[in-house]
Amino acid sequence: MTTGQQTAHRPRAAAAEPLTEQRQRGAALPLLGLAAVVLAATGVLGLAEAEVVQAWRTLLVSIVVQGMPFLLLGTVISAAIGAFVPPSLFAKALPKRPALAVPVAGVAGVVLPGCECASVPVAGSLIRRGVTPAAALTFLLAAPAVNPVVLVSTAIAFPGQPAMVAARLAASLATAVTMGWLWVRFGREEWLRLPKLPGGHTHGGSRWEEFRRGMQHDFLHAGGFLVVGAMAAATFNVAVPPGVLALFTDSPWLGVVLLALLAVLLSVCSEADAFVAASLTGFSPTARLAFMVVGPMVDLKLIALQSGSFGRAFAVRFTGTTFVVAVLVSVLIGAVVL
Repeated sequence: MTTGQQTAHRPRAAAAEPLTEQRQRGAALPLLGLAAVVLAATGVLGLAEAEVVQAWRTLLVSIVVQGMPFLLLGTVISAAIGAFVPPSLFAKALPKRPALAVPVAGVAGVVLPGCECASVPVAGSLIRRGVTPAAALTFLLAAPAVNPVVLVSTAIAFPGQPAMVAARLAASLATAVTMGWLWVRFGREEWLRLPKLPGGHTHGGSRWEEFRRGMQHDFLHAGGFLVVGAMAAATFNVAVPPGVLALFTDSPWLGVVLLALLAVLLSVCSEADAFVAASLTGFSPTARLAFMVVGPMVDLKLIALQSGSFGRAFAVRFTGTTFVVAVLVSVLIGAVVL
C-alpha cells in the first residue's frame, strides 16, 4: 500500500472513533434519563403524593445511591487497569492453567471491598487485559460476596452466630470457584461480546486521556443499566403484598427458592443484604443463607450490567447457571454448617 493510500484511509479511522463514542452515549444516556422522566411524570400526573409512588421513588433512589458509588469505584479501577497496568502483570500474578487460576481469582475477591456494581467493569477490564475469562468471571462473583466489608456486616446482622458468617464465606467462595471451573470446561469465548473501549493507548499518546475515556465509557455504559435494574427492583418491592411471603415460610424448600428469587428481584447491595436477611425471621437459616449467597451474584441490576457489558446471550447463560449453583451450594453448606 502506498503512502498516499495510507493517508487516504486515516480520515476514515479518525472519524470512526467519535462516531463510536456517539453511539455509546446514545445507548446509555436514554437509560440514565429514564428514571428522571418517570419521576417527573408522577408529579405532572398528580401521583407524587400517592403512598405507593413515594415508596417506589424512595426504593429507586436508595438502590441507585447504594450502587452508584461502587459503580464509580469500579469504573475508576477498570480505567486505571486499562491505562496504567501492563497486561504482563496479570499473567505473572495468576497461574498459567485456567483451572488453577480460578481459585486464586476467587480468593483475590477478598481484597476489593465493593459490591456487584463495581465487579462487572473490573472483570471486563481484566478480560480486555488478557486475563482468562474463567478467572475474571470468578473474581466477578467472589468480590462482592467474600470481601471483609460484607463479612463484617453479616457478623453484625447475625450477632452471636459466627456459623452464619462462615457459611456465607464458604458458600459464596464455593459458588464462584465452581462457576469458574464450569466456564473452563464448557464456556466459549464467543459467548462474551465484550465492548471495545473508545480508542486505546497508542505509542506517544496520553495514558491519562485513555484513563478518562475508559472511565467515561464504562460509567455511561453500566450506569444506564443500573438505573433500569433499580427501577425493576423498586417496582417489585411495592407491588407484591407482604402477606404473600407468609405462604412460603412453612416449607423449608419453598422458603429457600423464594428467598433466592427475592434476592434476584430486590437487588439489595451486598453490604446491606445481611440486615434484610436477618429481618426475615420466619424463614430457615438455610433460606436466609441462600438469600445472601444468590443476591451478590444474581440480581436484576447485575443481570442488566452483565447484559450491557458482555452481551445478552452471555447474561442469560451465566446468570441462570449461577443461580442454580448458588442455591444448591447454599443448601449443601447450610445443611452442614447451620
